[in-house]
Formats: sequence, C-alpha cells, structure tokens
Amino acid sequence: MGLSITAYAILAVSGFWLFNRRTQNRPRPDWLRPLHYSMGGIMAILVLILLGIGLVGTVGHFGSLGHSPHLAAGLIVVALVAVSVWSATQINQKPWARSLHISINSILFFAFAWVSWSGWLVVQKYLS
Repeated sequence: MGLSITAYAILAVSGFWLFNRRTQNRPRPDWLRPLHYSMGGIMAILVLILLGIGLVGTVGHFGSLGHSPHLAAGLIVVALVAVSVWSATQINQKPWARSLHISINSILFFAFAWVSWSGWLVVQKYLS
C-alpha cells in the first residue's frame, strides 16, 4: 500500500507541475509527461496487485468477503483508478477529460485515506 501512496504522491506533484506549466504557457521538461504516465501505470498495476492479494488473503483467512468496510473502500479505489486511467487516455481528444481526471484524482486522495484506515483495522483482525 505504501508504494501505491508513494506513486500517488509523485503523480500529484508531477500533475501539478504539468498543470502549472500549461497554464503559464511555459515549456515543460521532456521527461515530465513520460514520468507522469509511467507512474500512473505503475500505480494502477500496484492497486490491482493489492486487490488480488486482499481478495485471496481474506478468503484464505476468513473464508468469505465483505466482513469489513475495507472491501468497499478497496473496490472504490480500484474503480477510481480505472476511471482516472481511462480519462487520462482521453485528454487529447476530449477537453472535458482533463477536469474529470483531476476531479477523480482529488477524490482518490480521500479514498486512499479510507482504504488505508480500513486496511489497518483488517490487519488488527489478522493479528488477534
């Protein structure tokens, strides 16, 4: 989870930098956009890996799913990341996709906080 949050933080910084350069009509470094895209792909993969680990681990330990709010939080994070990735691919063709991308990623901040908190509670169940 820590790597996903680190990737999210790098994406936030690089996204703000891209936004700042675009709005001030200043050139961006050549490496900035590929870094932002790569980090977005890495974060999406990490979130999917965490989903798989969570599903397999929960079913293996508890025998079922849905016994805590962590499942809902995790599925919301996965959905938000999927919409974010999709909207990122649409930015060049559809002008409204940029604002959707930024809005989704703002909501993702709170979803990551929720999934982290609920995941901590699940870890406490595993340890007891």
